[in-house]
Amino acid sequence: MTKRHLEGEAVRAGGFASPRTFSSIMSRMAGLLGLFVLLALSSPAFLRSQNLINVLRQASLLTILSCGMTLVILTGGIDLSVGAVATLSSCMTANLFRVGQPGSSVLLGVATALLVGALCGLVNGLMVAKVKLPPFIATFGMMQVARGCSLLLIGGNIIYGFRRDFRFLGAGVIGGIPVPIMIAAAVVGVIWFISRKTVFGRSVYATGANKRAAMLSGVHVDRALVQVYVLNGVIAAFTGLLYVARLNAAEPGFGDQLQLQAIAATVMGGAAMTGGRGDVTGTAVGALIMMMIINGMNLNGISSLWQQALTGAIIICAVLAENLSQRRK
Repeated sequence: MTKRHLEGEAVRAGGFASPRTFSSIMSRMAGLLGLFVLLALSSPAFLRSQNLINVLRQASLLTILSCGMTLVILTGGIDLSVGAVATLSSCMTANLFRVGQPGSSVLLGVATALLVGALCGLVNGLMVAKVKLPPFIATFGMMQVARGCSLLLIGGNIIYGFRRDFRFLGAGVIGGIPVPIMIAAAVVGVIWFISRKTVFGRSVYATGANKRAAMLSGVHVDRALVQVYVLNGVIAAFTGLLYVARLNAAEPGFGDQLQLQAIAATVMGGAAMTGGRGDVTGTAVGALIMMMIINGMNLNGISSLWQQALTGAIIICAVLAENLSQRRK
């Protein structure tokens, strides 16, 4: 089997050309519509324009983070460190964005954050690809390291009061559309193109579909893995900055639950935890479903503790449903 044939089969297995994938997307869209109707009936406040915009804004941030997680899961891996990396990168650059901070630059601060994310992703990728640590263990270790570094940097303090030009990234509006929504659409488009139309993307799918066969066919599996984790680290860092820009505050623990939500959105979007199948467009739908569920629970006065439990239950149910679907086929 040639490299081109293997990569083509892997892409078609998770691509729009597959009737199975089209059916999966349609079923998730139907679920999204059903959830919308249910929430509209459960709370009149759900249909208010301000609430709907807030749901889309929150879903956009989760979508961006989940795009990186989707690439990792496509390789058959997982990254538990994205929330901590988002926190670390944003804490390291938060001081640069304070109101009245002399000599600071938004571009410099963003570049610093992305560099931190890339370095964390590089370490994750090398541990997975070269040291051969299980992705769960490697990224769990990075999660603890990043959390510890965040605490060392700012302790238990909260940094708030950022510059207006930085806050525009998370709270700005252009033509009535919140900036994060526009950024999310751009990120989904770029990651979709990379994963579907480039050699790197085909290598990602091939690696997740059958790592050994991909290696025998000439795919640089280790290089693809390192690149995926680096890109995921960069996306996590950028997402952290967007969260901080929107909230106008940075603290060491703000990203503790982000990795769980990103995994949930990805598997709800149809990505297989075993790798080789999934798509960022499905992930965007999964992120919107996640945020609608959380928003509906908030509107109906359900405790945030139950929200965490529900997120875990969603992951379990989504993985079980995917496994049952594969057994039937």
